[in-house]
Amino acid sequence: MRDLAAELGVNPNTVAAAYRTLRERGVIETAGRRGSRVRPRPATTARDAIRIDAPEGVRDVAKGNPDPSLLPPLGPALAAAARRYDELPTLYGEVPVDEDFARLARAALHADGVPDGPVAVASGALDAIERVLAAHLRPGDVVAVEDPGWGSVLDLVPALGLRAVPVRVDDEGPLPGDVERALRDDAARAFIVTDRAQNPTGAALSAERAERLREVLARHRDVLLVEDDHGHGFVDLPLHPLAGVTDRWAFVRSVAKAYGPDLRVAAFTGDPVTVDRVLGRQRLGPGWVSRLLQRAVVHLWETGAVDAPAVARAYGERRDALIRALEVRGVEAHGRSGMNVWVPVSDETGFAARLLHAGWAVAPGARFRMVSPPGVRLTVSGLTAADIELLAGAVAAAAGPVPARTYG
Repeated sequence: MRDLAAELGVNPNTVAAAYRTLRERGVIETAGRRGSRVRPRPATTARDAIRIDAPEGVRDVAKGNPDPSLLPPLGPALAAAARRYDELPTLYGEVPVDEDFARLARAALHADGVPDGPVAVASGALDAIERVLAAHLRPGDVVAVEDPGWGSVLDLVPALGLRAVPVRVDDEGPLPGDVERALRDDAARAFIVTDRAQNPTGAALSAERAERLREVLARHRDVLLVEDDHGHGFVDLPLHPLAGVTDRWAFVRSVAKAYGPDLRVAAFTGDPVTVDRVLGRQRLGPGWVSRLLQRAVVHLWETGAVDAPAVARAYGERRDALIRALEVRGVEAHGRSGMNVWVPVSDETGFAARLLHAGWAVAPGARFRMVSPPGVRLTVSGLTAADIELLAGAVAAAAGPVPARTYG
């Protein structure tokens, strides 16, 4: 900074302020004594732009959407919420969380072993994660993220002026050694983890892996832990939460995949300080998440609109069938839970091009990766048994050499 200030003929404080502005806007990323580097692309460039468009006649298994036939009809729920609103309209100054929503959400969290904490509502999982990170971190702070992991989180972290460090995952979730290194050597101030149906690999925390991660987190109690359990309602594997080990934590549950993406509702809980900060900032922005939508979700919960075991079984049967069909053809594939299958490949571009020529559009792994080896994501939501055999044959024909079993 002193050299640049001398070259430009300005005060070193001016250069420092310029660096800070560039970092906060996601143009550069800093790595302590290793210096600052221009990011490979702007923080506002969404990873969703890395996609394969499906022209007419090509099957799209790239978008990661749930099967519409497994989603409940929203008409009755929205009508019930509207009737309730007619009787008792929501006005300014009321509490932001519907009492019945908080009661039912807390009961479900308690049943799964999530520690006690106040319940809040956000406009989807990503909104909740952003608000939790903003409540505790400042530009330049380091966040440990799964690699490969949810592309939206990989976009969000630098967009907030934060620096992401990758943590490798396997079928049972993040590798404890990588998490320890990120928290100790990279001084990560936050760690974001997906409990089940990890996107894109389908990983799910096992009891043993969760216990090892708790041991790591117990040595770093000042780390902010953010858990994403978007798999609730369509995954039948048991939950093994990490929440409560650190002093600051948040546990997020979206209803998008089980009840409908357009509901834009996620319940979350956490330690009192974290939830209080999020609600305080939310009050100065949107104010609250529509209580009409909260009441609609309450109706869906109370009426058992989703047969969670049946939905989980439907996705599981398709996912497992695709993995078996690929295995028979000598292709490595992963998908312990959820609606996605991750296939390691040696060349994403060539692989995706060959599959597109064969009539299938897949999600390139670059959308989900930082430093982990190449791969592609296949979504099984809309596949029939016949589709699975056709897709497996096309994948096998397009596949090249595969890397080791650890995704990162």
